[in-house]
Amino acid sequence: MKPTKPVPYRHRPQGLTILYEDQDIIVIDKSAGLLTVKANYEKQRTAQQILTDYIRKGNPKSRKHIFVVHRLDRETSGVLVFAKSFKAMENLKQQWSSVIKKYLAVVHGVLTEKSGTITSYLAENADYEVFSVEDPAKGELARTKYRVIKEAKKFSLLEIELLTGKKNQIRVHFFENGHPIVNDDKYGNKGKIGGRLALHSQSLTFNHPHTGKRLTFEAKVPEYFDTFFDTK
Repeated sequence: MKPTKPVPYRHRPQGLTILYEDQDIIVIDKSAGLLTVKANYEKQRTAQQILTDYIRKGNPKSRKHIFVVHRLDRETSGVLVFAKSFKAMENLKQQWSSVIKKYLAVVHGVLTEKSGTITSYLAENADYEVFSVEDPAKGELARTKYRVIKEAKKFSLLEIELLTGKKNQIRVHFFENGHPIVNDDKYGNKGKIGGRLALHSQSLTFNHPHTGKRLTFEAKVPEYFDTFFDTK
């Protein structure tokens, strides 16, 4: 399947980078600070709105739509895939449990266990805060696999594989294990260092919804992450 033809500059999306596009999907590198979809209390533009305008190419009568497959938190950057049709969206959602989802995160402290899998049952309270519960009947199973790939005196860089995809899962799991993600103002107790949330969706691997071909898309690691491990 051939990718779609280049779009005139005036219609290209601003505020995000398109990694791949064809007639079924659009894969982007979302910047930190950009919402995936609109929330009731938000007025700013979202990745979904930007891409909808992009595929309509300035035609206000166009009925083309962008369909949401999954989401990234506002302050999380990296790979995000959207569908261009309901059929493609349904296909991707049906296979989502087998999609390989890898992240990078900078966390506070040095981990005793350099690799492992964190497992808990997650629930959400009335204030939209997610937390682990002991009773499986009161939460949803969440599993987060990780390994340490770099360390400094006060920080660790982790490669994370999301084995389940629950709301705020990565942030909650490392906060509850005593190593919150740097600059997490919701699930953190270490204070702001300066800069954004140090969580990045590094790659997604899934089957193309039309061809079935196995695809992997990667987003460049933000240079900001390197500042915690600068040895100069």
